[in-house]
Amino acid sequence: MDDGSGAAYRELFSSVRELGCTVITHSINKGKGHALKAGFHYFQQKDITDGIVCADSDGQHLPQDIMKIASSIQEYNQHIVLGSRRFTGKVPLRSRFGNTATRLVYSFATGNRLYDTQTGLRGYSAHMLSWLCRIPGDRFEYEMNLLLEAPAAGFSFHEVPIDTIYLDHNESSHFRPITDSARIYAPFIAFSASSLLSAAIDFLLLALIHLFSSSLLFAVLGARLASSIFNYTMNKRYVFSKGKRAAIKRSMPKYFALVAVIFSLNYGLMLLFNERLGIPLLVAKLLTEASLFAFSYYAQRRFVY
Repeated sequence: MDDGSGAAYRELFSSVRELGCTVITHSINKGKGHALKAGFHYFQQKDITDGIVCADSDGQHLPQDIMKIASSIQEYNQHIVLGSRRFTGKVPLRSRFGNTATRLVYSFATGNRLYDTQTGLRGYSAHMLSWLCRIPGDRFEYEMNLLLEAPAAGFSFHEVPIDTIYLDHNESSHFRPITDSARIYAPFIAFSASSLLSAAIDFLLLALIHLFSSSLLFAVLGARLASSIFNYTMNKRYVFSKGKRAAIKRSMPKYFALVAVIFSLNYGLMLLFNERLGIPLLVAKLLTEASLFAFSYYAQRRFVY
């Protein structure tokens, strides 16, 4: 894939064509996600039945590791095969830190653990092509979105250990630490913002209702109902369903069933912290919401939207 590489790489791609390879060319750089989907569309049109291996062009992946991924696709055809780097030896700090951060965020968001969430060496079966073309994202966030969407689509992961190689401290990488990290973490940032706004509404209503009512149950129920309606609207429109339309008749019942579960847990924890342990109401509320935050994100992504 020549994703707007320019005149400096024209001779290289000419040599690749002479070797019998097909080169898909973009006149301007459109981003890694867009480039990958262009390749997937090409394979769809060719009706291929073999597996597809994607490898970065920055010299990180050895030929033998690429072949290991190719052979694994046949055995694990319902899995996305990931070339999992071990990060041994001299690894650039931004690469080590970046993968550690995304690994923790991915584990928090899905409940699944992957050793290398940022690997560019991946293998897919041909029957995944249509799904791969529907994943949102045109740049580096595409590959994280793919990992997030895979479990709901029925795909598991198989990690194959590969060598870790960085040429010139990975200076050839086009990854922009701030801009591209923001794109990768956007779903979590949006969910956090929605949750904080909902929590603010919940806090205010809890305090107001409790001021006029001695019933903790009534105060928690009223505040939770109002904040849940706001949270459902925000998450459906801006967080989980961005770029696709999730049917209200399908997602709303699931969401409010989850609300009922979280409400029960919320009330139980509030009762424990506030009335049993004597912790002040607002402090008890903070402890309760922090405890349920991760569970709520995982459940909404996995079961609701």
